[in-house]
Amino acid sequence: MDKRDLSALFRERLKLLLTRSDLNQSAFAAAVGIDRSALSQLMSGNSTRLPRAETLLNIAAEFKVSLDWLLGLSHDEGVTGELRESLEIEEAAGGFDRTLLAKWHAEAVGTKIRYVPAGIPDLLRTDALVEYEAGIANKSFKAQAGETQYRIDYSRRPETDMEVCMPRHTLEIFAHGLGVWSGLSPDVRREQLEHMARLLDDLYPTFRLFLYDGRIRYSIPYTIFGPYRAAIYVGDMYLVLNATATIRALTGHFDNLIRAAEVNAHEAARFARELADTC
Repeated sequence: MDKRDLSALFRERLKLLLTRSDLNQSAFAAAVGIDRSALSQLMSGNSTRLPRAETLLNIAAEFKVSLDWLLGLSHDEGVTGELRESLEIEEAAGGFDRTLLAKWHAEAVGTKIRYVPAGIPDLLRTDALVEYEAGIANKSFKAQAGETQYRIDYSRRPETDMEVCMPRHTLEIFAHGLGVWSGLSPDVRREQLEHMARLLDDLYPTFRLFLYDGRIRYSIPYTIFGPYRAAIYVGDMYLVLNATATIRALTGHFDNLIRAAEVNAHEAARFARELADTC
């Protein structure tokens, strides 16, 4: 469906919900967590932009309609009143301290955080690597560096208990300057691995890194914040799961990765140093 047609259908259904609600525009906007000017823009027809995922979920949950109906993809309004209790979508843009990720880390203090990164773990990256990866992804170096420092500070707290599990070959590919890291010089890669080794020694045992064989195991990137929620990284947003059974299932998956680890936490720093020597 053309984006203009999609936005037109969304506006029609938004206006229908406003009429049904018997609310004025200010009250309607407040009910779905936006201000009146934002609601007016959504209903004006001057833009083909749709609201952010959080707003769509709020509208669907507040007025008990399906997202497919709201977006004009279905004639069946459905019922999604329970959706928000088990699923959220959070955009990953912006500085780390301004996102829900910081809040989730804070709420999970004193519980175990389990983390499968998409690449090299954020808090183990040097500024040179942060700048290089931010440039590739067209993201703010300042925001990325702030996230790294926040995670380091968090991991230094005595009550922190964080386990990270990732494929061993990610570090091996990095050491050899392959894939997305082909533009990094050997000196920068070596310093990154040595920096990683120092932090792994410094933060152990509150922060523990395990490496498994990615040829026989696979995992999407995600973080489990104690018993509260799990956030699956899907590019520029996070799929956040709050259902207890789902969190337990992902915890079991993570624990299986730990059991399959070929490099355990007390060996990870030495492994990084050995890789540094190959750069």
